[in-house]
Amino acid sequence: MARYTGPVWKKARRLSFSVLETGEELKKRTYAPGQHGPTKRVKLSGYGTQLREKQRVRNMYGLNERQFANLFRKASKLDGMAGVNFLVLLESRLDNLVYRMGFARTRAAARQLVNHGHIEVNGKKIDIPSAEIKPGSVIALRERDRNLAVVNDALEATISTPAFVEVDKENKKGTYVRLPERSELNQEINEALIVEYYNR
Repeated sequence: MARYTGPVWKKARRLSFSVLETGEELKKRTYAPGQHGPTKRVKLSGYGTQLREKQRVRNMYGLNERQFANLFRKASKLDGMAGVNFLVLLESRLDNLVYRMGFARTRAAARQLVNHGHIEVNGKKIDIPSAEIKPGSVIALRERDRNLAVVNDALEATISTPAFVEVDKENKKGTYVRLPERSELNQEINEALIVEYYNR
């Protein structure tokens, strides 16, 4: 299945979850989309709850089904808890780190910056959004792209960045300091349900 490119707010309302992590999508209308307005929600089965949680995280990070499943398999082979390892791998993707550093307002915009060749890692251009970045790596805008208006606007709008990244706004570069801890990631996510979904 291809990546979803439709209305993000509509998807967020369907999943009852802020895909953009801002909460904006659910402020005006907290109910699911549809021409009949607010309707009584059907109680989900155990499988339905697991599937919804998987879809929430998949849509939040902007992955298609195959990428998502492959990354989970990789996480399940690592030492430690599979669910936490999975979230750490998702956070270690290049497009996500560009977003976390504030170079883009959304993950989709970060993905576009990477795809168009505006980003370099440790001095080398990388245009693969799914590239796994190791702690200690330096992510920067290429020298010729440092005055992009979209990046400047995003950096101005950024209030704070997570502790696992450090950002030099003047020079448009940042460092992936360390792997994130579970407490620093979205607390609304229940990764145990995703583990149950894939282990069913």
